[in-house]
Amino acid sequence: MTPSRRSFMMGAAALSAAVATPEMVRAAAAMDAARDWSLATADMEADVAPRAMRLVHGRAPRGLDGVLFRNGPAKFRRPGGSATHWFDGDGMMRAFRIHDGQVTLDARFADTAKRRHETELDAVVTPGFGTAGDSRARVGSSDDANAANTAVMVAGDEVWGLWEGGSPLAMDADTLATRGLVTLRDDLKGMPFQAHPRYAPDGTIWNVGTTGAQAVIWRLNADRSLHTAQVIPLPRASYMHDFTATERHIILVLQPWVAERQTMPFASRFAWRPSLGTLIMVVDKADLTQRRLCELPAFFHFHLGDAWSDPDGTIRFDVAASADAQFVMEGARILVQGQGVVPGEPAHLALVTLHANGRADMQTTEAAAEFPKGDPRRAGLRRDLTVHVAGERAGRPLATGIAVRDWSSGRSDAFEFGDDHVVEEAVFVPKPGATAEAEAWLVAPSVNLRQGVTELHAFEAGKVADGPVATWRADIALPAGFHGVWKG
Repeated sequence: MTPSRRSFMMGAAALSAAVATPEMVRAAAAMDAARDWSLATADMEADVAPRAMRLVHGRAPRGLDGVLFRNGPAKFRRPGGSATHWFDGDGMMRAFRIHDGQVTLDARFADTAKRRHETELDAVVTPGFGTAGDSRARVGSSDDANAANTAVMVAGDEVWGLWEGGSPLAMDADTLATRGLVTLRDDLKGMPFQAHPRYAPDGTIWNVGTTGAQAVIWRLNADRSLHTAQVIPLPRASYMHDFTATERHIILVLQPWVAERQTMPFASRFAWRPSLGTLIMVVDKADLTQRRLCELPAFFHFHLGDAWSDPDGTIRFDVAASADAQFVMEGARILVQGQGVVPGEPAHLALVTLHANGRADMQTTEAAAEFPKGDPRRAGLRRDLTVHVAGERAGRPLATGIAVRDWSSGRSDAFEFGDDHVVEEAVFVPKPGATAEAEAWLVAPSVNLRQGVTELHAFEAGKVADGPVATWRADIALPAGFHGVWKG
């Protein structure tokens, strides 16, 4: 019989002399999670007070000093009704604070109107991305449904919890206490401010928000104050979770998962229409009315890497591309169920090239990939390296390793933890005083399913295959998050 928590506890109950200690129960739960990866979408019942993480491998890199803030859903299930989609759990901000080789971890739920109302009812009732909700919902505006659960943006002494359907939520960077929704201009209150802002070399921050066949283009100053916000039309109402940008252009990738009805939950509005192909709209940052379109065959995506331009005007960017929308429609539901087979194939890393003559092509690699990230020192500029999570395969959802692709050489450098880890997004952390892309650390958490804990890993960006140079282990497991940012 395959060992499981159920068989473990039944066997213990059958032996009257046996005592099911807390340690035995935890070991059984960890064993069960290692088999079915459900720990990655388990519920957190409370905030996590600051606690030390223990160095369990290697040596802390000298000069690695700062905070990795990460965001993700952490509460899905309540007795009176539960979320049915991975994207709809209550947001929890995590802070991995590294100083003098020591790491502490703390985490706190985003104090949203949604969470307060559902805590009172002890039921998930708010319609979301894939959760229908019910008549007990209290939604007067998009921010009443805001889960603040997707990504993070540093803003002075605050971090902003980002969600793609509404306003940023400001939280104190030291305590993670919620300060309130961010309104960049009174007449723009509640407008969508998506989860993937792009940072220009001059400190300007660009972001988008979409509603139907139009997008608001946000431009923020380096101090996070609003510079301008302008609405532009789109060729079609595609689902858009991410965009990318060069130094001069904004690039919007309009996939053939298109809105065809006004229904809730949000995902029910969309239909997969591969015959439409993929449209890429290039918008001039200096004049948003100046746009051009390129076409590619159909693919689905969540995440893009930073784009750059060659001297001849050719634009390049990478993407984690899937064959269809099966994961967002069905797979993310199965993740919340905690068991079952996630349909479809994982996304693969690809490089899109937009030629100056209007032609576009896409080079797809064999690397299963998600969360492509580049060196922040080169945002919008020419670069060679992309770090991404790796190892996902059909029948085994979520990543098990980390890899770096060198686009100039065509080679990949990878490290595989194995099926007893769920590996989360990695970020580049440049070494003090260094300039080369490989002169950086890659910092990423994982959920160690066998141990039942969260770990934090630091890699040398140029030597990923050598494995982590340091690993710290918490005494608690947090569910897998989505996106993070480093604050030095």
